[in-house]
Amino acid sequence: MRNRLKLRPAQRVQPWHSCAWQLQSLLLGYPDEQQAGHLTLARRAAPELPAPVRDPLLRFTEHAENTGTEALATAYVATFDHRKRCCPYLTYYAHGDTRKRGLALVRLKQTYARGGLRLTDDELPDHLAVVLEFAATDPATGLKLLTGHRAGLELLRLALHEEDSPWAGLLDSVSATLPALAGDEREAVARLAAEGPPEEQVGLDPYAPPRYTPAPPAGGPR
Repeated sequence: MRNRLKLRPAQRVQPWHSCAWQLQSLLLGYPDEQQAGHLTLARRAAPELPAPVRDPLLRFTEHAENTGTEALATAYVATFDHRKRCCPYLTYYAHGDTRKRGLALVRLKQTYARGGLRLTDDELPDHLAVVLEFAATDPATGLKLLTGHRAGLELLRLALHEEDSPWAGLLDSVSATLPALAGDEREAVARLAAEGPPEEQVGLDPYAPPRYTPAPPAGGPR
């Protein structure tokens, strides 16, 4: 008998989840020449989503349209590559820069491969945009992955709000697709905020990103 995901009622996949995660994935990727098309798609598809998911997504879309692709790309690099607390690589929050993180990345790739998603060599599977892309194609498994990284997602969301980043709204939108934080998850968030990821190197601030960042893919957002 196949293993089947057992989700609490509050965690069941909704019909609109795939659309929401696909749009969020596109808008959380590096802004490139396809950005205008992504924004057009968001304008067309987002109105069908629940308000807590839709409204922050559309606010980001408006900001991106007013900012322009080149300026938005510069801000993207400044936010996610140069600000240690705004790490978009989800396994880092749980494992730090350790061997356990390497194993978690391998397991993610295996999960994606079983679902038909194969990454290029310059893509890390734990980038939030990639996790959301997979979730859009396999919502049940994707929901399990996202809820498994709930504490890290919340830390990223809070860090982006502290930076007054426009991407904070997209994290609000992502969070609105997930169950509210449970008591143990709130404790995990508080512990991460106080201690940072496991086994940090001396002298590094909490949430320091990996020492390598994949180049933006030429063939589409990740």
